[in-house]
Amino acid sequence: MVIQATPELLRWVEEQLGRGCDPAEMIDAMVTVGHARGFAESVIGKASGKTRFAADPSSENTTTAEINEVPEPLPAPLASGASSVVVDGHRVAILANIHHPRIVVFGNLLTGDECDALIEASRPKLERSETVNRANGGTELNEARTSEGTYFFHDASPLLEKINRRIAQVTRWPLAHGEPLQILHYDVGAEYQPHYDYFSPDDAGTPTLLTHGGQRVATLITYLNTPEAGGATVFPDIGLEVAPIRGNAVFFAYESPTPASRTLHGGTPVVAGEKWIATRWMRENVYA
Repeated sequence: MVIQATPELLRWVEEQLGRGCDPAEMIDAMVTVGHARGFAESVIGKASGKTRFAADPSSENTTTAEINEVPEPLPAPLASGASSVVVDGHRVAILANIHHPRIVVFGNLLTGDECDALIEASRPKLERSETVNRANGGTELNEARTSEGTYFFHDASPLLEKINRRIAQVTRWPLAHGEPLQILHYDVGAEYQPHYDYFSPDDAGTPTLLTHGGQRVATLITYLNTPEAGGATVFPDIGLEVAPIRGNAVFFAYESPTPASRTLHGGTPVVAGEKWIATRWMRENVYA
């Protein structure tokens, strides 16, 4: 993926290097405020002229010893050049494949029976959906998100284990690096206004959120039913609208926690019927 650093970030990097700051410490500082470590290593490495940084504190010169500059790999669906993939005996169609930003639309990621089972398991657990409190890292009700939902850990049932293993294989991202599967329900008029899923480096609550597995790096939204009208997933920056069709899913990755990722997205209001989705957010490290 192409790494894009904002002009403001590049100016900060140049200023810190000009003051003689340790590149390794600058990387740690970027990670603390929400940048993925691979992205931070790439930016600092290019600016400082060092392609690697020491991971071993016993090194004689930790500012010039080397570590790989190439960004750590991000989730990368098995989709390039294929019309479908078979995962554990289940065939998943590739309906759209966008590279910049990285977006893949899957067909038949889940079967109809799997969708129905997730919906029925969720009904008795539904509560009004909350969003991240950007100031303290907690959660809060937000008028921009008018759905209700619940979540399930990976091993909540044999069905959940099966689905999460399939997601991990399709996205090529470790199961342990994902947040619990969140099930959301939208009635007529409910929506989720355009937003980003990463944790902004500018938010005071981001360091707290990063303690549970680091930065979010990708999202997978699976549609558990087909609304009668409305409920599409839209990406305003690139003019993309994904129809919410039962069993299908849309995946998108964001290599840096900035608007340059072009992953602004939202759920349009449900016009008729109802909408059910399952969302899995992926972290750069083990989620705990």
